[in-house]
Amino acid sequence: MAAASSGVWLPIFRAKSPEGCRRLARMFIIDKRDSSSASTDIPLLQKLLKSQVSRIKETLDSEVISEANEFPWAALLSSLNSSAPQKANLVIEWKLEKLIKENPKNQDSYSQLISLCSNIRNLPTAMLIFAAMEAQGVQPTPSIFNALISTSLSSGNLLTALSLFEIMEGSESYKPDSNTYNAFISAYSNMGNKNATESWFAAKRASGFSADVLTYGSLIQCCIKSNHIEDAERYFEEMMLAGVNPNEPVMQNMLVLYCKQRNCVRVKEILKFTLNGNWQIDRSMAKKVVNLYRELGRVEELEELLVTLAESNQTSEVLSLVHCSIIRFYAETDRLDDVEYSVGRMLKNGISFSCSEDVEKVICCYFRREAYDRLELFLECIKDSYKFTRSNYDLLCAGYKRAGLLERLNAVVNEMKVAGFV
Repeated sequence: MAAASSGVWLPIFRAKSPEGCRRLARMFIIDKRDSSSASTDIPLLQKLLKSQVSRIKETLDSEVISEANEFPWAALLSSLNSSAPQKANLVIEWKLEKLIKENPKNQDSYSQLISLCSNIRNLPTAMLIFAAMEAQGVQPTPSIFNALISTSLSSGNLLTALSLFEIMEGSESYKPDSNTYNAFISAYSNMGNKNATESWFAAKRASGFSADVLTYGSLIQCCIKSNHIEDAERYFEEMMLAGVNPNEPVMQNMLVLYCKQRNCVRVKEILKFTLNGNWQIDRSMAKKVVNLYRELGRVEELEELLVTLAESNQTSEVLSLVHCSIIRFYAETDRLDDVEYSVGRMLKNGISFSCSEDVEKVICCYFRREAYDRLELFLECIKDSYKFTRSNYDLLCAGYKRAGLLERLNAVVNEMKVAGFV
């Protein structure tokens, strides 16, 4: 892998003079923005949750005009199954009835329907679909058997999955393919069983199939889970040398590995590769990098990370995490001017505090520096975008009481009454 460029971090102006408050006030002024995230709910899901069990199929008939391939059935079933598994099964039944009525000979449709059973870990329903398919005179395919195996593995029925694999081995028309082996490699990887994972990997190669990104991803994940770090790196290097492009899960696992090793150089390489691939950095991935830099006291790397993530249009949730981590670092080291600059920068970008502990770190910094007027300005600036908690108010009361600022203490108590905390 090519080494990451060192990058250029541009110094950012920070107010250093005591009268910087006026300048800070101008920096704190932000446009009112709706920071709420867009809802990801599927409208049909809400209707199914509200419908009686006896009316599920009727609801589907009235709401689903056509069986569009892009409809998120897997997401709908996963969400529905978590709170109403009987309704999820009825959705599968409805789809099977429509399939038999409208396109009973389509092998791919049976494979897709069985795959949906894997999302809800329902092997009995998957077997019923397989039986219904055979009753229509439809011959199974490797994809159909793979879907059955995946459902068996997802529901914890390893023996059933192995029996299905043996059936495939003994057949002429639906022999195991690359995806069949990947299913077992992935399953054992999730268990952290390195010996079994590598045995299935060897079996895949012995059957004439080359390793793909899913294969390598499972191997790397398993090695990290079982703490075989050198083997994980070896598989990653082997994958790159073989010309197999990594996917997001692979990069995330390698990031976990290098964060564990506290290898900042490799972490930057992985981040650069990920962002160059136009992939999104999720919160857990960003948190590992942020925690690494904070533990090492590398605030410059945090500042550079913030710029890089902002330029690559990452989510506000991830950007908020980095913003707040920088603010917390400056607050814990009593760098008040840097705290105020960083808060102003965050607010100007339409991002506010989401964790009361971060706010408390800032408040404590103001109290330690005895910067009470600047604290008032800070509280005024965040009040429209942040809801103060009971612990926030308690901290302010304790601080003002200790400083002998009774007028401000009384003002906080009055605010607590309005907020319903007193």
